[in-house]
Amino acid sequence: SEFLNGLEVSAAKKAAIKKLQDLGAGEGTVQYRLRDWGVSRQRYWGCPIPIIRCGDCGEVPVPEKDLPVELPKDVDLTVAGNPLDAHPTWKHVKCPTCGNDAVRETDTFDTFFESSWYFSRFTSPDSEGAFDPDAADYWLPVDQYIGGIEHAVLHLLYSRFFTRALKDCGYIGIKEPFAGLMTQGMICHETYQTKDNKWLTPEEAMRLDVNDYTVGRSEKMSKSKKNVVDPEIIISEYGADTARLFMLSDSPPDRDLDWTDSGIEGAWRYVAKLWRMVAENISNLPPAGSAIPNKLGDSANNIHRQIHKTIDGVTRDLDAFHFNKAVARIRELTNLLANTLANSLASTKDGPDVSAVLREGFEVVTKLINPMMPHLAEELWQLLGHDTMLADEPWPVAIEKLLVDDTVTIGVQVMGKLRGTVELPKDCDNATAEAAALGIANVQTAMGGKTPKKIVVVPNRIINVVI
Repeated sequence: SEFLNGLEVSAAKKAAIKKLQDLGAGEGTVQYRLRDWGVSRQRYWGCPIPIIRCGDCGEVPVPEKDLPVELPKDVDLTVAGNPLDAHPTWKHVKCPTCGNDAVRETDTFDTFFESSWYFSRFTSPDSEGAFDPDAADYWLPVDQYIGGIEHAVLHLLYSRFFTRALKDCGYIGIKEPFAGLMTQGMICHETYQTKDNKWLTPEEAMRLDVNDYTVGRSEKMSKSKKNVVDPEIIISEYGADTARLFMLSDSPPDRDLDWTDSGIEGAWRYVAKLWRMVAENISNLPPAGSAIPNKLGDSANNIHRQIHKTIDGVTRDLDAFHFNKAVARIRELTNLLANTLANSLASTKDGPDVSAVLREGFEVVTKLINPMMPHLAEELWQLLGHDTMLADEPWPVAIEKLLVDDTVTIGVQVMGKLRGTVELPKDCDNATAEAAALGIANVQTAMGGKTPKKIVVVPNRIINVVI
């Protein structure tokens, strides 16, 4: 194999093929792993395959004027085998070609066959034909495809095949049906087995002694392994919003999610906290529709800025499918509002400006959490004094100027080692930055009474004292 030594895999393959061809021992070819797609199913529900079988003419397509072929409504689903094949009258028809007695094809299409082009129909649902080519070319491709990992090798593959076939036949002008793909992860849960290796549901395991079963690894929820959580139990105990919040906040949507009792309980505690925070303080807030004062104190200004930074961050996160990051930002803002309430109750320094931004904060949190927890959000919106549906309200828009900080936190080094930080006005002059840096006790200690040879100021980033 000397002629292959030192080559990368792809180059080695080409070299091996060339060698075999030169020796007359073989030739290069392309091997596809694609297999024939069996599109027929022996069942009642599904789109009938429009073929008629005639003893003289063979397989004859159903005439276009007789399409679509409709399923019988008096089918007996208790019979063995394909109910359509057992129907006494539906399958018996005349041959469209010769007029002799014939029978319909009783198989129905695989559902993937039917769903592999429906997005084209959606572009012109009232079209008399399958779809309007001009409308399909205008609206397609689909901007975003979302599906499980099995879609990447089934539905996605079939849809691409259909689209290319439609293009080759002149029905459509695009080659690819989807512009973007996001594959979501699976919901996982621990598995439980009895000593004789029978699978248990989580509820069944809870009713047994811990010595009567073993706990297996967390795997994709499946009926076969019974490691599923009944959503009705979760909804009845915690509510649908709590379940939604937990699933969105625990991990990115493209990764697997481990379902845990502690996770759902944590989400429930946040739901309860948010409700109490608004319900218990609504009487201390200005009325709905009140404007933010033109001049805000330091405390109110900081909250006001964080509210709009949260709007901006959550909006960008949702656009990027970073739902867990969006929830984290909302919870962070909720904590800021809660801490402000606690401090305001113990202080007389905060005035009506803080109450005004607290109302703004409550309303923004309510709007931002609406996609995750629509039931709670609508209740909070009513509680906040609004008589409209939150679902009809516009999405909040961040005020651009509030996204830029007036001050920056800068690290201060002495001979390259960090000795502290200082809060400075953004883009301040070097003299102000140097004075602030030298005023830090740790910096003076590190200097040991020496006079600095120079002070290097990188605006808005770092200050380094050289001694």
